[in-house]
Amino acid sequence: DSTTPTGLNGRRALPPNVSNEEEDEVPTMETIGLMPRGFTLKDALEVQEIFLFNREYDRNKREHHTDKYYNLKLIVRRGQPFHIQITFTRQYNPEKDQFWIEYVIGRYPQENKGTYIVVPLVQELQSGKWGATITHSNDRTIDLNVMPAANCIVGKFRMYVATLTPAGILRTRRNPNTDTYILFNPWCAEDSVYLDDEQERQEYVLNDLGTIFYGDPESIRTRSWNFGQFEEGILDACLYLMDKAQLDLSGRGNPIKISRVGSAMINSKDDEGVVVGSWNNMYEYGVPPSVWTGSVDILLEYHSSKQPVRYGQCWVFTGVFNTFLRCLGIPARVVTNFSSAHDNDANLQMDFFLDENGKVDSHLTKDSIWNYHCWNEAWMSRPDLPVGFGGWQVVDSTPQENSDGMYRCGPASVQAVKHGHVCFQFDAPFVYAEVNSDVVYLKAMKDGRRIVQKVDKTHIGKLIVTKEVGTNRMKDITGLYKFEEGTEEERLALETALMYGVKTHRAQDVVPSTEVDMDFVVGDTTLGNDIKVKITFKNNSQTRYTATAYLSGNIVFYTGVAKCEFKNHNFDVTLEPMKAQTVEVLIKSSEYMSQLLEQAFLHFFITARVNETENILAKQKTIALKIPPLVLKVNICSCMRFIALYRQNHTNLFHCRDVGRNLTWESKCIPKREGPQKLMASLSCDALRHVYGELDIHVQKTV
Repeated sequence: DSTTPTGLNGRRALPPNVSNEEEDEVPTMETIGLMPRGFTLKDALEVQEIFLFNREYDRNKREHHTDKYYNLKLIVRRGQPFHIQITFTRQYNPEKDQFWIEYVIGRYPQENKGTYIVVPLVQELQSGKWGATITHSNDRTIDLNVMPAANCIVGKFRMYVATLTPAGILRTRRNPNTDTYILFNPWCAEDSVYLDDEQERQEYVLNDLGTIFYGDPESIRTRSWNFGQFEEGILDACLYLMDKAQLDLSGRGNPIKISRVGSAMINSKDDEGVVVGSWNNMYEYGVPPSVWTGSVDILLEYHSSKQPVRYGQCWVFTGVFNTFLRCLGIPARVVTNFSSAHDNDANLQMDFFLDENGKVDSHLTKDSIWNYHCWNEAWMSRPDLPVGFGGWQVVDSTPQENSDGMYRCGPASVQAVKHGHVCFQFDAPFVYAEVNSDVVYLKAMKDGRRIVQKVDKTHIGKLIVTKEVGTNRMKDITGLYKFEEGTEEERLALETALMYGVKTHRAQDVVPSTEVDMDFVVGDTTLGNDIKVKITFKNNSQTRYTATAYLSGNIVFYTGVAKCEFKNHNFDVTLEPMKAQTVEVLIKSSEYMSQLLEQAFLHFFITARVNETENILAKQKTIALKIPPLVLKVNICSCMRFIALYRQNHTNLFHCRDVGRNLTWESKCIPKREGPQKLMASLSCDALRHVYGELDIHVQKTV
């Protein structure tokens, strides 16, 4: 119909409202009919001043757990009342005067979208619903408690106070000082991110410093990460990410949508997001991932430049994503999965092909296993899933696989992953494979056949950890993701995953030969030292066997991808009945030092062919070389006497041309607040990265 007005043709009547920063003008005077005879505006009830108790020591920020935010605006959490004070130009008469509070966000505000909120004046506040009640009235000043809805939009609202006059509605003028941030509220039972343990809320929402675990299960390394979610400018930077993603404002009260959008926006792969990933050991156009010690510099640089920051790897993506989630009030934590599978085709197995002599066929073997991989867990209810699948959800911002057209992952229910319910959104099959894939060794025959030799069901998801609540210790959470191998529950979870369409190989049914076992251990792994690899064969039969063995040593990226082979060693061994035999292979430091990559990972792949039976034995391990720490010392001088009113959070970069065995440098800093603090430093050079040190200090306020 050519007469149909634009916007009324079946499509949305208004353009999408996707920016927290953009705003419409709201009329200060909205006339209703004709001006009554004899009425003048000076007779109207007008607002003279609004006081929001928005300083960090005022009751609002203290009661709402937002007093740590370095932001002069009012910051409150939804589903919980806050206090304001309004002074009028004359005395307020409740029998004749009528006023209300309005909150507006973005452009084209609409009540049905939750972007235009008229807060009703009520006698008593209702839990989790918008309302305001007068608590005290004194001449021209009234005190009110305002309750935001427990499911309202999370973002920065503009505030107006409107009064009804005979001439129409009279509003306060636009005043940025009354802008109000409303965040998620884990303290509110009606909020979808409610967390009922106070110690966990302190850790997963209010702790701005965390510990990230990496390395390998036998040599776990730690480094602190400054999330800095309360630092100046970080809240606005996090809200900007949702604007950049063009997430409709009406969806910003839903932690499922926000965490999924954040998962895509933290990486720059397809949306010009925050961090550029690089895994090739070349960082000429930016900062090596190992240099970062926190999220603040990254987020502030991205917000100011509007350009992706270079470079990051999984722990950097995870640290920044954790800042985003905690800053908005969603409980979140960093998780590390050791021996993490990157499953491209969701068949729940990593295929390693061996030739007829037992050597790895690098042309056929395409799968790799990340030595470790970091992701996040976010705490929320899942009303879109059956009861019981809320709680911790995997959200991963490292760009690995495409999900609904973008590089993102989650939120995937940890409980669903454990029980094999991979039909539930989002990306549960991928996460299930990361922690539960089988490693399958196949002999590639010259006639094209592929014969399964061994299935290792315990190599993947060997250990899954996070930081313990209230301490920097490591907490083993493997049991949250998977049942113990070989139990009835574990088999049922696998059958459930298969029932829901996850492909798997018949290798599940292969019964490996147990006549001969092989394992190996790696000795002293200090960087620069010679390394001894001890391979032990155990003959469990009454038959004497001989075996031809092959050791391959490779320099690898932490993603499991090999850079080069530095050791290639063949040897024969005779296996006497019912006895064990150990063979020692020496790796000289000169063989691996010149080829090392930044995290100093060595991968050993040992295979052996039992000549009499032609059975293949295979075992692989990745070890992280022990690298020297950085030692930090604090010298107190007169210039460090201060009153802790300054907030400063940034990274100082120093460039040195030549580094010998010892390097000393000094840096001055002003502590930003009193209490326990942490100094962190990292050293990066082409030959070696992830050289890291930290020091705990306690800052006291001086008189």
